[in-house]
Amino acid sequence: MEEYAICSDNISFSYADKPVIKNLSLRVRPGGHIGILGGSGCGKSTLLKILAGLYAPDQGSLLLAGRRSPEEIRTQTALVMQRSSLFPLSIRDNITCGHAFPEEKIWAACENAGLAHWIRQLPTGLDTPVGERGNQVSGGQAQRIQIARALCKDAPVILLDEPVSALDQDTGLFVLDALRRLTEGRTVVHVTHHRETLDDSYRVYRMEKGGLIDA
Repeated sequence: MEEYAICSDNISFSYADKPVIKNLSLRVRPGGHIGILGGSGCGKSTLLKILAGLYAPDQGSLLLAGRRSPEEIRTQTALVMQRSSLFPLSIRDNITCGHAFPEEKIWAACENAGLAHWIRQLPTGLDTPVGERGNQVSGGQAQRIQIARALCKDAPVILLDEPVSALDQDTGLFVLDALRRLTEGRTVVHVTHHRETLDDSYRVYRMEKGGLIDA
């Protein structure tokens, strides 16, 4: 087993000429849970996209689950975003993303994401379209479809970007329960404005001036 699931050394990233992340280093052991607090625009989501392999740092190095290239890193991470990142396809297609997962694995993911009861009541079940940008499902259902997608992917590193901030309190509690099942036994980085969404398993940092400090 790798000593660190995430090992970043002095990574920096800028948008045009505006530095967002400056010489940031982070080490997370396998199964560790990291929470990152900070205001809007401080660079939390940018850091998460670098960890997800969506952006490459301008400087420094990143090793995630033993992989270095963004393409390989993307195979080792699952990202659950604040805003619905659903495709205008069926529930099934949004969960599988074109992979030929066994039917029982898809339904197991739906059960753990708290979706199965709702889906079984739909006339076309898993083949129900979610609409453009997921506008045929509720915000809570969209988030749980993202969680089911992450469960099916079975990646060792889970990246969470404000996954409940756009939901009402009751729906947010249901989604948090599904997230607990998703993150159990996995390495997690959770960025949020709200410290109360992080339980005692998290080591918490605050992002300031492009770096991380203990919170």
